[in-house]
Amino acid sequence: MESNKQTVLKVLKGAFIERDATVVDRYFSPDYVQHNPVIPSGSKAIANLIPTLKDLSYEIGMVVAEGDLVMVHGRYVGWGPKPLVAVDIFKVKNGKVVEHWDVMQERFTSDKVIHLWKRAKKRKLSPGRRSVPCLRF
Repeated sequence: MESNKQTVLKVLKGAFIERDATVVDRYFSPDYVQHNPVIPSGSKAIANLIPTLKDLSYEIGMVVAEGDLVMVHGRYVGWGPKPLVAVDIFKVKNGKVVEHWDVMQERFTSDKVIHLWKRAKKRKLSPGRRSVPCLRF
């Protein structure tokens, strides 16, 4: 039997890199729950989504697995108007993906990160405070 990590990597590679909708039948539970509000739950929704991803480029980054959860840090280009970095979280049971959550944000260039860091460092810290206040974008 494949590890949960191997299952999720096959799902991501098949769906987002190879655009192979057959990964849904092999690796998704029929009762699949999607926690992204833009995509409906159910394996059929994923099977219908895959062929529409013609302009999507996806890069797999760091992968962490613990028990039935697998988290993948990746980069999406073509999902929205700007490149995104994401953490996709999958729950796997008996070799099938049963749930998915994601957190996505715009990928910042190093120039923007340096600018924001300099701006944050200029802010005064209140007495007793040891960290820079939260940045507002």
